[in-house]
Amino acid sequence: MKIAVASDHAGFALKQQVAAQLAEMGHEVLDFGAYDEQACDLPDSVYPAAQAVSQGVVERGIFIDGVGYGSALIANKLPGVFAAVCQDPFCAGLARSHSDSNVLCLGGKLIGAAIATEIVRVWMTTDMLTEAKYQRRVDKVKAIDQKHRTCTP
Repeated sequence: MKIAVASDHAGFALKQQVAAQLAEMGHEVLDFGAYDEQACDLPDSVYPAAQAVSQGVVERGIFIDGVGYGSALIANKLPGVFAAVCQDPFCAGLARSHSDSNVLCLGGKLIGAAIATEIVRVWMTTDMLTEAKYQRRVDKVKAIDQKHRTCTP
C-alpha cells in the first residue's frame, strides 16, 4: 500500500520512526516533510499529503504534529479525506473498523514511540467491519462529503 507521511517540526522524530515501521511492514512511503526539526508551518507538509490522499495518489496518510488535531483540521478540509486523531490502539482500531478512516493523525508531544508503533500497527491492519450498520453510517458521512464538495480532487 502507498502511504503519505507528513509532519511539522514537533512531529518530525516520530514521523521518521513511523515511516521506518511502515517500510518494514512492506508499504511504500511518500514523505511530504518536514525534513528536520527546524520550526515550520504544518500546512506546508500536511496539505500536499492530504491532497495525495484526496486525489488517490496514495491509499492512506499518517500525519504527525504536536497533538494531532492541527493535522486533522487541515486534512479533513479536502474531499474524500477522513482523518482521525488517535492516542491509543483502541481508538485506532475503531477509527478503521467503525469509520473507515483513511488518515491517521498522531501527537508527537503526547505519545511516545512505543505507543505510536502499536497505534500504527492496529490502524494499518484493521479493516472496516462488514456489518450493514457500520457501512450505512460510513455511507452517510461520505454522502455529506460529496454534498459539500466544491471541486473534484
